[in-house]
Amino acid sequence: MVIHPTNTFPSNPLFKGPAPVQVAFDRKELAIILSLYGRMVAAGEWRDYGISFLREMAVFSVFRRTAENPLYRIEKRPKLRERQGQYMVVGMDGQVLKRGTDLKAVLRVLERKLIRTVK
Repeated sequence: MVIHPTNTFPSNPLFKGPAPVQVAFDRKELAIILSLYGRMVAAGEWRDYGISFLREMAVFSVFRRTAENPLYRIEKRPKLRERQGQYMVVGMDGQVLKRGTDLKAVLRVLERKLIRTVK
C-alpha cells in the first residue's frame, strides 16, 4: 500500500478522504497525569483509570471503583487551545472544575483534594 502525501488510502475503495486523526496525550503529559494518579492511589482515593483517544479530544478518566462512573475526567481538546485552554478537569456531575493551557496548573484542583485527605 502506498501512502500519498494527502493521507488518502487509494488501495481501499471504501475509504475516501484524509486518514482519521486522533488526539492523544504525549509522554510528558502522561507523566504529569500518572504522577498525580500514583499519589492519589497511595492515599486510597483512586483505584482505576481509563484512557480514550478520540477524534476531538483525549480523556483520562479516574475511578474510585472499576464498575462505576468516573470521579474525574482530565480532557485535552486541542481546538480550544487558543480560547479557554486545551486542558480541563471535569467532575462526575459534568461540571468543569478547572480549565487552562498549563496541565500542571489545571491538575492543582485535584491536588488540593489530596492535601485534604492526608490531614
